[in-house]
Amino acid sequence: MADVKYLLVGSIEAYSGKSATILGIAHQLQEKKVTIAYGKPLATDFGENHSDGIEEDVKFISQVLNLPETHVRSPLLPLNEETIQKRLRQEDQIDYRQSLKDYLQQPNGNLVLLEGAGTLSEGSLFDLSLLQVAQVVDASILLVARFHPVTLVDALLSAKERLGKYFMGVLINDIPADQIDNVDTLVRPFLERNGIAVLGMLPRSSLLRSVSVSKLVHQLQAQVLCRPDRLDLMVESLTIGAMNVNSALEYFRKGNNMAVITGGDRTDIQLAALETSTQCLILTGHIPPQSFIISRAEDLEIPILSVDLDTLTTVEIVDRAFGQVRLHEPIKVQFIRQLMATHFDINRLMSQLGF
Repeated sequence: MADVKYLLVGSIEAYSGKSATILGIAHQLQEKKVTIAYGKPLATDFGENHSDGIEEDVKFISQVLNLPETHVRSPLLPLNEETIQKRLRQEDQIDYRQSLKDYLQQPNGNLVLLEGAGTLSEGSLFDLSLLQVAQVVDASILLVARFHPVTLVDALLSAKERLGKYFMGVLINDIPADQIDNVDTLVRPFLERNGIAVLGMLPRSSLLRSVSVSKLVHQLQAQVLCRPDRLDLMVESLTIGAMNVNSALEYFRKGNNMAVITGGDRTDIQLAALETSTQCLILTGHIPPQSFIISRAEDLEIPILSVDLDTLTTVEIVDRAFGQVRLHEPIKVQFIRQLMATHFDINRLMSQLGF
């Protein structure tokens, strides 16, 4: 199809919200009767079960957008230590620019949405960096950038210089409520004056930054002591119950949808946590809780997890889970659609793409 267009969604740093942006854009375009195809040349996450060779995000996005198989491109290459070592040892001599052309031959639909790697330079070793991919297919690049009060503008000016004519604009993501006015009145006009189209500004959302209890169970390799039917609960914050019970109660009352980490022997803290906005209790030290704690948690539908780890290690693992939040829950998909419909200028995007 001669008039097919390519939109490459990239980011300056990993976990900026590329998949969410693609879902939000694609949903609006589908409503406007634009036929979408989707691909992710570089795979970075095959999840727990990658026997079928399809990257987790690719599978998820194609299911949510209800794309036929002919409109989905599985990754060209997994980006991992093994493939990098092979390239460095010159065992991999493949011309990936040509592979990319073949990969995108006979595209279906009016618009091919391509998801870039985590940073501007990732994939350079294989000639598949963001700019290199854009050059091969003459794609417009939309960057998704998480808001940083100090580094955002510098990073975007530098990206504009590197990406040149392919850089069409930016979506600024994860803006704290107290910074929205500042971004709207100072940052946006400055970027626009410097030739960077600001196509959207998404406010920070505790829901999008949340992780499911089931994800924590998997990451911690935890034993579920009760309510395995409620692992779909979403956790927005992490609290450590190590203080005395009065301080803990005061602290817990300020929290919302918490995961509370405490020792298996701290019955007082466990009880206090169950009476506040707690989505799961994570007990360390492999000490089983008292039966009345289990009974209370059953009544309140709060899962209790037991881990064979110390508190510090548990906190590090949970923290990492929050830092690598994915979109794979229906409630998040629904929310991102609403957020993008409200805060992203789809008509400007379409006009820039030539629709």
